[in-house]
Amino acid sequence: MNISSGQTALITGASRGIGRAAAECFARAGYSLVLTCERSMDALRAWAEELSAKYNISCLALQADMGNEEDVQALFSQIHRLDVLVNNAGIAHMGLLSQMTSREWRRIMAVNLDSCFYTCRAAVPLMLQKHSGRIINVSSVWGIHGASMEVAYSASKGGMNAFTKALAKELAPSGIAVNAICCGVIDTEMNACLSSEDLEALRADIPADRLGTPHEVAQLILQTAQAPAYMTGQIITIDGGWY
Repeated sequence: MNISSGQTALITGASRGIGRAAAECFARAGYSLVLTCERSMDALRAWAEELSAKYNISCLALQADMGNEEDVQALFSQIHRLDVLVNNAGIAHMGLLSQMTSREWRRIMAVNLDSCFYTCRAAVPLMLQKHSGRIINVSSVWGIHGASMEVAYSASKGGMNAFTKALAKELAPSGIAVNAICCGVIDTEMNACLSSEDLEALRADIPADRLGTPHEVAQLILQTAQAPAYMTGQIITIDGGWY
């Protein structure tokens, strides 16, 4: 069933994990899609072709480093209408803050936080044309609670949460809703750096007794995109009751 009524969604970081799952959820709902990734373009193009054929939608795969202002500008030069922006692209870094380089810090901030500024700045004028739109930022519980050994990542997601709340207030009079999906431990490649013992310890702390799935997060992203515009400025947690 085509719920979108011809709407277009941009999903960043869509070659794997949450972004890939979100692309299928939106495709199934009838959205036209623009999907991005930085490195895995062969996989993203194949995924876009599969979604286009399976769901009879337009699906464009484009390469972009979302932490690079010029890349984002080039991306938006190819987008002429936009109803939903999903800021999903992100990277993690684990290690002691005292051993982190300035370059590593800036890279985390660029991809996880600066990217939201670049995409939203470009997307808002397109949404203002119709006095409607949805911006959804994929965040983390670490942005609220903080994580040892992940100070930069936690700071970037905390910044994303504050960005979400502030931009929501700015855009509410224009009918554009801005919300964040605050993820707990989700079973994605981003957690591949964790040992089986670490993952088991995390699972034991989660009341749901398991990690979340990318599809569950993707479903919530779609539901948030289709929620009333009056729901804005929210940091929506999906963590199996963890926090």
